[in-house]
Amino acid sequence: MSLSSRRVTLPAVMPITLQKRVIKVYSEDDTSRALEVPSDITARDVCQLLILKNRYVDDHSWTLFEQLTHTGLGRAIEDHELVMEVQSNWVMEEETKLYFRKNYAKYEFFKNPLSFFPDHMISFPSETNADLSHSGILQMFLSSSTYPEIHGYLYAKEQGKKSWKKLYFLLRRSGLYFSTKGTSKEPRHLQFFCEFSNSDMYMSLTGKKISGAPTNYGFCFKPNKSGGTRDLKQLCADDEQSRTCWMTAIRLLKYGMQLYQNYMQPYQGRSGCSPLNITPMRSISENSLVAMDFSGHRSRIIENPTEALSVAVEEGLAWRRRGCLRLNSHGSPIAMSNMAIHRSQSWFHHKISREEAQRLILQHGLVDGVFLVRDSQSNPKTFVLSLSHGLKIKHFQIVPLEDDGKLFYTLDDGHTRFTDLIQLVEFYQLNKGVLPCKLKHYCARIAL
Repeated sequence: MSLSSRRVTLPAVMPITLQKRVIKVYSEDDTSRALEVPSDITARDVCQLLILKNRYVDDHSWTLFEQLTHTGLGRAIEDHELVMEVQSNWVMEEETKLYFRKNYAKYEFFKNPLSFFPDHMISFPSETNADLSHSGILQMFLSSSTYPEIHGYLYAKEQGKKSWKKLYFLLRRSGLYFSTKGTSKEPRHLQFFCEFSNSDMYMSLTGKKISGAPTNYGFCFKPNKSGGTRDLKQLCADDEQSRTCWMTAIRLLKYGMQLYQNYMQPYQGRSGCSPLNITPMRSISENSLVAMDFSGHRSRIIENPTEALSVAVEEGLAWRRRGCLRLNSHGSPIAMSNMAIHRSQSWFHHKISREEAQRLILQHGLVDGVFLVRDSQSNPKTFVLSLSHGLKIKHFQIVPLEDDGKLFYTLDDGHTRFTDLIQLVEFYQLNKGVLPCKLKHYCARIAL
């Protein structure tokens, strides 16, 4: 008997392909870009895609921002959030947009937690040492067993009414509560206000205009897949420090270690970071830069920091002299006016209001040193430096001075003078001078 062989064909294993979706992302100048992305793309991946497409420098501050136009609310989408899930919670009656922008305050609390949690707003468990270290506070916030209590007064909008009521609130691991009897923390006096697993937290971008809030420091909780503004739980604080404390603590409560992983992700693989080694690290590009001297027959590395700074200043001045020369219609060089040279700079914003300047800085994050320069509305011949410091936005007038037929600019009544605004900004990026801090991050209208 002969046995016939038969070939058995196994079904081919088809690769799983993710469905592609198209999303639209806006920039600060209201230009937009459509992107075809996989359905499981995260906010961080969208930012990385736009950074590569536009050849921007990745300094880990880029953020995808969700803005609800009609209600005047907005929030920075966390790096790990799935963009399609965020969009699935949008409602038809609300115009919602995604913005690509910088947010320098996104993880600032990991670098300087003590300034985010003032003593009068935070309480620790009785067995905890009251004098906690820099990383000790963060370890408590990220712990699964303990959580500091945040407490203080907030205004709450009463459901279905236009009125606001000032109440004493407490944030605990189980949620947000308010006291029905003054500042009492007894369980019988605490009433549940909100939990966070099925809602997102938004900041009020319009202050008092839309909601009629008693202050400009509003925030709210919007349930996922809600029916609209009637489901919002709206609050507002007395000042920016209080609002920042509440919102930061709630972010840490909701996301926990995921936030820390988001913060550390750009640095993983570079230096083998240990848990809660919060020391900010320099980027690869920063570590690879060295000062060079090309003035001789052979180039050399400048190792003396003082000499390197001196060379940098000299090169900046030489660049400015070259940049001020332009060719006229006959091909002859002409000098460019000092009044116009600053207009090409990303930190200069032509003819924007004080309110618009404050909105731009707030969007970029209230980190010390975030700034922009703008025209003065009250005096057309002067300029204003708007600067973030201590969770406040301060405005400094830049005054023109004429001396011996030459025009100068000054921030300190003529004690320090500059031939143009570029020189002024460069000086205060290196020196605090009369300002409360150095200029560190400029606000720019990024185009896509």
